[in-house]
Amino acid sequence: MFRSRQGSIWLFRFAGIDVYLHWMWFVMAVFQVQRRTGYSSLAWSVAEYLSLFVIVLLHEFGHALACRSVGGQANQIVLWLLGGVAYVAPPQRPGAVLWSLAAGPLVNVLLAPLLVGLWVLSGTWGWQETAPDLYRLILHIMAINLVLLCFNLLPIYPLDGGQILRALLWFPLGQARSLVIATVIGFVGLIGFVVLTFALRSPWYALMCAFIFINCGKGLLEGLALLRMAKAPRREGFACPACHAPPPRGSFWTCSKCRKPFDIFETLGFCPNCGVEYSATRCFECGEMAPMSFWMGGPVPPVVK
Repeated sequence: MFRSRQGSIWLFRFAGIDVYLHWMWFVMAVFQVQRRTGYSSLAWSVAEYLSLFVIVLLHEFGHALACRSVGGQANQIVLWLLGGVAYVAPPQRPGAVLWSLAAGPLVNVLLAPLLVGLWVLSGTWGWQETAPDLYRLILHIMAINLVLLCFNLLPIYPLDGGQILRALLWFPLGQARSLVIATVIGFVGLIGFVVLTFALRSPWYALMCAFIFINCGKGLLEGLALLRMAKAPRREGFACPACHAPPPRGSFWTCSKCRKPFDIFETLGFCPNCGVEYSATRCFECGEMAPMSFWMGGPVPPVVK
């Protein structure tokens, strides 16, 4: 997914979560506001696009707060060209991941009857004639929420629907196989977006194609790496202090400085190529981070997050 805050401005903090707005959002705002027609003034078009901003923000807060509720970490949200991204790191359990993913679309589900009810009431009150701009705004906001809900639930990785599918498959198939299957399905769904891009000649769909392709590729490589790790022999004398799983034996870690793969347990936390020391490492099984010394037998200490 989109993983960079570069080019973003800080907006505010709520519940310990920092919200940033990427400069590309302004580009899309200008484009979308000019396309919105049927209002008596531009101010109503701006209000409609700001409503989209609020709905996307609530959706991302759903992801973030749900992730925290299961013990995960979530402290940043970035709104950008194609919507929003909540930086969430739920515990690596299928149930926790599923709840963190499903909570975003659930926000849209909860908004749907409220907006539909408001639209029905506005019709009953005769706003079509007395306040046509306000009536049209409510109708469009209701439609935006429903479109976002349906779009996000498409089973195409890395959209919410594709990631929810991956979390559901995780229960019977495991972490690695579920990710591989979800990304392969994502590539199939990408074909449909490519067809739409050529049919509609839409730059937005072209960007979405690139987004899906890049993230499906990354997800597939990650899934294949997890499969290799699952088949790798286990290193004796070490165990995750949280889940007690022994780490795999092999060069499955990549140095952040020199980008060389190495076995962090064979070198006891040092990159053999550039000498950078890693005092802690993350368990591939449960996702918890712990100091290297905690992996070396003895009594199980608290896990450092």
